[in-house]
Amino acid sequence: MTPSKRREQGRERGFTLIELLVAIAIMAVVAILSWRGLDQIVRGRNIITQSMAEERVFAQMFDQMRIDTRQAASDDEAGSPAIAVDGGALQIVRAFPVPPGSAPRLQVVRYRVTNGQIVRYASPPLAHIGELRGALRGGESAAWSALPMMQGVTSITARLYVPKVGWTSDMGDVRSQLNANNNGVKVPQLGNAPVPRAVTGLEVRVGARSLALPVTRVFVVGE
Repeated sequence: MTPSKRREQGRERGFTLIELLVAIAIMAVVAILSWRGLDQIVRGRNIITQSMAEERVFAQMFDQMRIDTRQAASDDEAGSPAIAVDGGALQIVRAFPVPPGSAPRLQVVRYRVTNGQIVRYASPPLAHIGELRGALRGGESAAWSALPMMQGVTSITARLYVPKVGWTSDMGDVRSQLNANNNGVKVPQLGNAPVPRAVTGLEVRVGARSLALPVTRVFVVGE
C-alpha cells in the first residue's frame, strides 16, 4: 500500500483537531443559550410566585380592614369619632363579635407600621365606657393582640371622608362634623333618626419596597 493511500484511510477513520474544536465550541454556545433560557424561565417563575404571594398578603390585609371598617361602631357608641387617624396609626372602634344573647362589646383596633411591617393591634373586648376610654387614651398594652399583616412596608397613610368637607386627614374637620351632628340632634326631628356618622368613608394607601407605586383602597364605613 502506497503512502498516499495510507493517508487517505487515516483521514476517513476520524476527525481533525480543528473539527473537534469547532464541534466543542458549537456545543458550548448551545449549552450557554440553553442555560440562559432556563435561567430566564426560573427567574420568571420566581417573580410570578412572589407577585402572587404579595397579592394574597394585600388581599388578606385589605379584607381585614374592610371588615373592621364595616363593623365600625357609631360615634355615639364610641363617645368620639369611631374612625381616627392620629399618631401615625389608623384607629377604628368596632363592634366585637359576641354570641347571640350576650351583652354587646366594643373593641379598639389600630393599624400602624412597626419595624417595617403593618401590625394590627386589637384590644380585648371592652364592656363599658370606662374601659373604652382607657383603651382610646392609652397605648397597646400586653393585653392587646398584635397580628403582623405585611412586611417590607415603607408607609401607611389614611384619609377620611367627611360630609360637606370631602377627603381629609385633619381630625379637626372630623371633630367639627361630629359637633355639628350632635348639635343637629338637639333640633326637633320627625321620628328617631340616628345621628349621622362624622366619617362615612376611609381611604388607605400602603407603600412598600417591592412596589413602584403605593396601593390604594377605599372602604365604606358601617356598610
